[in-house]
Amino acid sequence: MQTQNRLLDDLARVATGALGVAAGMRGEIEFRLRDQFEKILSNMDLVTREEFDAVKAMAAKARAEQETLARRVAALETQLGAKAGKGAGPKKTAKPNKAAKKSARKGTAQKT
Repeated sequence: MQTQNRLLDDLARVATGALGVAAGMRGEIEFRLRDQFEKILSNMDLVTREEFDAVKAMAAKARAEQETLARRVAALETQLGAKAGKGAGPKKTAKPNKAAKKSARKGTAQKT
């Protein structure tokens, strides 16, 4: 249905054109902002997601290897302790010699 009033038709065309221009400006502004952000981010020393994921995987692998080696060292220490305990037997305590007894007596006599 077309209106009889020419003024309303002109206003409708102007409004439609304004909406088209606004949509075009919005697209242009988004493009310019995205371009500026990309320039700013490229100047920063940031890592990419792929680099981050690669380093994260390497760190996880290194941690797993470290835990494996820690378990192996603990097992070897246990084996070494068991072997040292079997061959040692009961230890004999050494008796102090006469000179040590005399110096011990002098030390206790001076304290009192």
